[in-house]
Amino acid sequence: MAIINENELRRDSLVSVAKKMIVAARTAPKARGVNNMAMSILTGSDIQLLAKKMKEIGEKQQNEIFTRDANNIRTSADVVVIMGSQISSLGLKLCGICGFENCEEKNKHPEVPCAFNTGDLGIAIGSAVSVAMDFRVDNRIMYTIGIAARELELLGKDIKIIYGIPLSASSKNPFFDRK
Repeated sequence: MAIINENELRRDSLVSVAKKMIVAARTAPKARGVNNMAMSILTGSDIQLLAKKMKEIGEKQQNEIFTRDANNIRTSADVVVIMGSQISSLGLKLCGICGFENCEEKNKHPEVPCAFNTGDLGIAIGSAVSVAMDFRVDNRIMYTIGIAARELELLGKDIKIIYGIPLSASSKNPFFDRK
């Protein structure tokens, strides 16, 4: 009989949950059925690279939230799920939710997200974290991870709106009650 070390079991379990989170996000409803999203799972040295970039951003921008989150994921996250969306309008003739009259007008401002891009991403993230919660996995949605992931182009150049979800299995959720 083989002995399975808890640390090995925990990491394997968290990767398994992360895969299920991505499936849940992929199958979440999308406006007009259009898929503008990309997702990945980070472990090991990729998390360290992400944390390094977050720390650099924090120091450069004098924003301690980035530095705090960088230290938090560096020491506590066994897995990080990143999810993002392209900025791409749906070609609607009547909408205006983004603040422009319609998609044709919005498309003159390609840096402005379509409200459906952010809405779809939010629904997908909600589906993903609900899976993590179903498995009692510690998690938190972090925009700071997304900013660093975008700078590193971890989901590609076209993915401009990104969030990260660090995962941990510990006695207390390390992503809350931070200093």
